[in-house]
Amino acid sequence: MSDLDHLLAEYTAGPESLRRSIVDVRPDDFDAVPWDGYWSIRQVICHLSDSDSVYADRIKRVIAEDNPTFFDADPNLFGKTLCWSKRDIEEELQLITLTRRQILRILENCPIETFQRTGVHSTDGPMTLETLVERITEHIPHHIRFIEQKISAL
Repeated sequence: MSDLDHLLAEYTAGPESLRRSIVDVRPDDFDAVPWDGYWSIRQVICHLSDSDSVYADRIKRVIAEDNPTFFDADPNLFGKTLCWSKRDIEEELQLITLTRRQILRILENCPIETFQRTGVHSTDGPMTLETLVERITEHIPHHIRFIEQKISAL
């Protein structure tokens, strides 16, 4: 298995890993905030869903456009304005799964050199398609660690 194949397999596995991480969470616990100033599990899942949508756009633009610019997305602003506390967990999980399925189909059909195409992030500077895929691939496992800590504290 090549490094790229491994990366895409990890990208694909993210939604199921997330789903497994919350399988034993009681409905009332999705909105619990075990520590002041931290997100609830529902808010984390909404953040992951929003981030996948943002990254899907970035990935498509790097593939389709010449060196596009994309802007930073402030998760705290998203959390305040995009109704995280009212969104449905199952819908968010489905959206992550479908977004990743669609992006995977696109990526699997790109020539290898496409993964070196670049875009320019407004704060992080130039980055390749491969870097974008690496970042979003690690995003779910990164937050699963926080979800597990929250579950332990409930």
